[in-house]
Amino acid sequence: MPLHPEAEPFVAQTRETFPDLGGEITDAATARRISSARSDGRPRGEVERVEDRHIPGSYGVQVPVRLYWPSDRTGLPVLVYFHGGGWVLGDLESHDGLARTLANAVGAIVISVDYRLAPEHRYPAAVEDAYSATVWAAAHAEEIGGDASRLAVVGDSAGGNLAAVTCLQAQERGTPDIAFQLLLYPVTDHDFTTRSYLDSGPDCLLTKQHMMWFWDEYAPDLEVRDHPHASPLRADDLTGLPPAHVLTAGMDPLCSEGRDYAARLKQAGVPTSTQHLPGLFHGFAPEAERIPVAAEAMREAFAVLRTALG
Repeated sequence: MPLHPEAEPFVAQTRETFPDLGGEITDAATARRISSARSDGRPRGEVERVEDRHIPGSYGVQVPVRLYWPSDRTGLPVLVYFHGGGWVLGDLESHDGLARTLANAVGAIVISVDYRLAPEHRYPAAVEDAYSATVWAAAHAEEIGGDASRLAVVGDSAGGNLAAVTCLQAQERGTPDIAFQLLLYPVTDHDFTTRSYLDSGPDCLLTKQHMMWFWDEYAPDLEVRDHPHASPLRADDLTGLPPAHVLTAGMDPLCSEGRDYAARLKQAGVPTSTQHLPGLFHGFAPEAERIPVAAEAMREAFAVLRTALG
């Protein structure tokens, strides 16, 4: 399936500056500098209020978060958002525009989580921060003007992995209650032999080489990668997880594992809807406002979440 014509100019331009992760670039600091420069200039919509905080994590860690309010109303849904970047790249700034769009589109308070990054903090640091932030969101929802009964997790790529894993942890521990999970082209496994990996090429932007590098930085131990908190597709039982909406892109090596995870959720009786964009590339969500077909795809995904949260 070729790229959508509206995506072609963006991909052609981006390929010239996309970091050669795992090739010429093997250190995270350099990759972050390049990635940060690429994210400059992304559209940032207006919201009612933005506030940076630090919230308590595990083992005394303080987790930076950024809260977004779409209005001054109270009793709003609360969304805990985890950014993408292969657990190595990304921060509050790189996905600030997407968090703003999410808040306005859903009419919800968004808590964007600046979880610890690898390789300085390998698995399970990001998992611990994601879960801690979600527990905090549930406990403090009323304080920030939200409704704890309408708490959802949202993530793209590696952030989608953390959102899925947070739901697994919440089920295992019995808290907090999560009403919905929105997974945007999520990482759900470490299998590099799937059909979408075999079919992927430069137009995907994300490549097998990139993903191998990300996994090596995040969880170099192959046995660790098999744990469901690293690869949620490998969980024995997905019964009882929150309802989900899983979005996949055709030009993405992660497409197969995303669709497989959605299928596993459905088989386990979890109410699950899917959305597939055959002509779009991995990582399009933060760039959606620049590409009309991507912007429409995100509006559809956010509409599902808005409806699910009432």
